[in-house]
Amino acid sequence: MSAPRLLVLHHSPTPRLRSLLDSVLAGTRHEDLPEVDIHVVEALSVTIDDFLAADGYLLGTPANFGYMSGAMKHAFDSTYDDTRGKVSRRPFSFWIHGRSDTTGARRSLESITTGLEWRLAAEPVEILRVESDEQREALTELGATLAAVVAEGGPKIG
Repeated sequence: MSAPRLLVLHHSPTPRLRSLLDSVLAGTRHEDLPEVDIHVVEALSVTIDDFLAADGYLLGTPANFGYMSGAMKHAFDSTYDDTRGKVSRRPFSFWIHGRSDTTGARRSLESITTGLEWRLAAEPVEILRVESDEQREALTELGATLAAVVAEGGPKIG
């Protein structure tokens, strides 16, 4: 039997955003966690099969002009109809980085994931401007939490 799979879907085109992704991934790969297949995919490269093969999802996006990144939107635009109804009740969470506001990006992610009938498994992390050590720790914890939930088929919030 193969290990459960966590899809880490992200748009991290800058060094700062890549650094945030690295913090999340450090959490998903914590040595105390049960075995989980961490499948990291850039938003513009995701396929329908990536979504279908995953047991849970962790999404990362910048907030651009009051919305999720265009790349993340494209990821859902190109897969939504083919995955809807086939990925219901799977756990997920997300992180967002914004310069001044993350409200619209959060709302857009919540709208799409509600349509997919995903279940929020950990409180999302939202970062404005420059990240702090505390926020990096929150990202690492987010990664570890989602990996643990996927590994154990554990509790979901929401």
